[in-house]
Amino acid sequence: MKTDIQQIKQRYGIIGNNPALNRAIDVALQVAPTDMSVLITGESGVGKETFPQIIHQNSSRKHGQYIAVNCGAIPEGTIDSELFGHEKGSFTGALADRKGYFEVADGGTVFLDEVGELPVPTQARLLRVLETGEFIKVGSSKVLKTNVRIVAATNVNLVQAVAEGKFREDLYYRLNTVPIEVPPLRDRADDIILLFRKFASDCATKYRMPPIHLDDGARQLFLSYRWPGNVRELKNITERISIIEESRDITAAILQLYLPDAGIGKLPVLVKKDGDQKFFNSEREILYQVLFDMKKDVNELKKLVHDIMNGNRQMTVSDEDYSCTHPIIQEAEPVEEETLSLEEVEKEMIRKALEKHNGRRKNAAADLKISERTLYRKIREYNLE
Repeated sequence: MKTDIQQIKQRYGIIGNNPALNRAIDVALQVAPTDMSVLITGESGVGKETFPQIIHQNSSRKHGQYIAVNCGAIPEGTIDSELFGHEKGSFTGALADRKGYFEVADGGTVFLDEVGELPVPTQARLLRVLETGEFIKVGSSKVLKTNVRIVAATNVNLVQAVAEGKFREDLYYRLNTVPIEVPPLRDRADDIILLFRKFASDCATKYRMPPIHLDDGARQLFLSYRWPGNVRELKNITERISIIEESRDITAAILQLYLPDAGIGKLPVLVKKDGDQKFFNSEREILYQVLFDMKKDVNELKKLVHDIMNGNRQMTVSDEDYSCTHPIIQEAEPVEEETLSLEEVEKEMIRKALEKHNGRRKNAAADLKISERTLYRKIREYNLE
């Protein structure tokens, strides 16, 4: 291993000797002295945010500003103002001129984390910055210049996003001048135990307690787990076990309590199954889908009870005894499956909201979280005058 790579690991707290990880660090060091754009890819939790700092601190811009921007955490309506700045009065709430990140970081580095979440119009403005160094503030017509180095990162497959029209192809190639791929933790089997020991030691020092240790069974379970949350998940689980468990010797049985199975904790209706391409545009659509699935489950349960009572009467108790204790079930009638359309659910919700507020449409609209104009249209559409 190169001496400079080992020094970088010590400086930034990077643990592991995986060849792919070493290669990523080596590429970051090689590209740092240039002004080339860099695109860092990798799954969530692998530690992509460390590499822009390595690049910045080993470049001629290290004395300039370093600004990290999480593109996925900024609302679409304000992302242009955050990046490029705005003029006073350009929109409601713009009480004064404001510099954007590209203007503030002139001469430095801007790290765009989750760049795949940028809206398409913002992508066009970012492309102009990359190609010419020019940008225009929101509400202004004056062209400004900036000299920034852009490093981007994403856990989204940008090639697929380009094919789906969600990401500009020209911007992708401009950002991807030098690609750096950070490997997932499951591909770094030899590093998993090293990371665990580091996190366990740090937690023990922080909270003044003995560090935890894994027995052979727990170690094998650690190595076989897929770690969907990567290094971040490993750190969280290690700290959780350190705090909660009294025993410092962790067995496989104990460890299983902290390694979640895939899908646990999710509503079945919200988990995409094979061949299921459902997408939900609002919370209300999700609620409707949940209601429909619940209705379906109830109907299936009714049918099951009916089939048991009429088609399979072989019970350990006599019919006479059963009818005395369960007269309602004994007289079960055939059940017809009920259906409920999206329009019927919406109509019923509007009707109940109007009844709740004694016909006051303004209050009903607020309760339904829709505009009064939409409520008026729905009332006419469903004949709820």
